[in-house]
Amino acid sequence: MGLLDFAADIGKKLFGDDDPAETMQKYIEDDNPGVDGLEVVIENDVATVKGKAEDKSAWEKVILMAGNVLGISEVQADELEVEDDSAPAAVYYTIVKGDTLWGIASEHLGNGSRHPEIFEANREVIKDPNLIYPGQKIRIPVGE
Repeated sequence: MGLLDFAADIGKKLFGDDDPAETMQKYIEDDNPGVDGLEVVIENDVATVKGKAEDKSAWEKVILMAGNVLGISEVQADELEVEDDSAPAAVYYTIVKGDTLWGIASEHLGNGSRHPEIFEANREVIKDPNLIYPGQKIRIPVGE
């Protein structure tokens, strides 16, 4: 499963009776990671995000925010431009049952006490560091 593919049967329950695209757009804009002119289109279980991300980190975060929503299996980002593409891409990790940010930091950053770095790199995706769930996709910071 790549960055743009997600498990549709897990994630944050966001949709109700309102327009799903408007609901997701508001959800992303509430914690906007740095995207101007954001536009969200949802068709079936595919979210398409458009706009201009200030950097690679913002580009990655908006995709993760959209994809970690219950009912979304794929995010299309062909029309999501990146202003500053100089930063290295992050490493992505899909949380499994029993994971903690401490354990993920131990495995990927070499020290569990670095777990706040993972939380900070995913602040828009993870609202509470004690509430992560299996199937949620996050960024592991590399050189940030």
